[in-house]
Amino acid sequence: MAAVTLILLVVALTSRFIQYLSQAVAGELASDVLFLLMFYRLPDFLLVILPLALFLGILLAYGRMYADNEMVILIGSGFSQRKLLLATLGTSSIVMIIVAVLSLQLAPWGVRNTEQLKQNQDQLTELDLIVAGQFQSFGDGNRVTYAERIDSSSMGERQLQNVFVAVSGAEDEAGYSSPRIIVAESARPEIDLDTGARFMHLENVLQYDGAPGALDFSIGQFDVQSILLPDSTSIEPILEEESLTTMQLIGSNLPEHQAELQWRISTLLLIPIITLIAVPLSKVDPRQGRYSKLVPAALLYAAYFVLLQFSRDMIAAENLPALVGMWWVHALFIGIALLCYRFPSLGRSFALGGSN
Repeated sequence: MAAVTLILLVVALTSRFIQYLSQAVAGELASDVLFLLMFYRLPDFLLVILPLALFLGILLAYGRMYADNEMVILIGSGFSQRKLLLATLGTSSIVMIIVAVLSLQLAPWGVRNTEQLKQNQDQLTELDLIVAGQFQSFGDGNRVTYAERIDSSSMGERQLQNVFVAVSGAEDEAGYSSPRIIVAESARPEIDLDTGARFMHLENVLQYDGAPGALDFSIGQFDVQSILLPDSTSIEPILEEESLTTMQLIGSNLPEHQAELQWRISTLLLIPIITLIAVPLSKVDPRQGRYSKLVPAALLYAAYFVLLQFSRDMIAAENLPALVGMWWVHALFIGIALLCYRFPSLGRSFALGGSN
């Protein structure tokens, strides 16, 4: 289980980190919050990965014992299938406690902190988002900024070195715009204490104004120049149902809250139910091999998870009564587990179908 968890977690974190990194390069996120965002999303990843890792871990461990005839000897010595199930449920209860902490406490906490970080990112200006050595577009493409190097002052203020700024101008009668090109030795943020307006304070500036292809460019040289930056709009935090505490969800009549509460409870019920399925499903013949049921088992788990998500969306959209909720999905897979115990040949046919 630990090995499967580690592999799946590395894949999930790498994929999400690449996504955040592309947003940082595009100037949508500050590079210093990437790892913090990954840390806050970790409980959500584990909620999906841990049940699957437990499911596959049982199949791998017991499948090897069946393939090497160790389980046959164990059962022949008096260790019944019922005792095997109880022992496995006892071990899976540890995973259930971990998932309970993740689902009821840590995952909502991570969503709240992620939302707060995103709110803080919305209030940053381009000076906070500029990455050295990258041409970045701001203001809906009306301004492109480049800085060769970024230093920090003694006050912790960002200092941009060798700055290039291209500002698009108004279109003339022929439909051509006259851009303004600004090249500066350095730039830093500046705030007007009276109005609160934010500026890009440039030093040792060369400014070029003119239409592309024309010869009548005007060139200006300034010791100091300031460019007004867009106002940072303060956005009120939007608390989605995923970020609410479990106590806030209990007793709520809102469909979205009921769907979220049932989802959190379902992640707990998922553990014992997949354990009930995994124990009989792990039984393989020596000729089949212990890996014969991994692919069909993963598809079965995926179907379980997708049906839970589908029911969650249906409850939130008020297309499914909360009384029915996600409980029908759990009842369906409990029925599958009982069928695997009642008809052991069903598990073998499941493996053969998956291997075919």
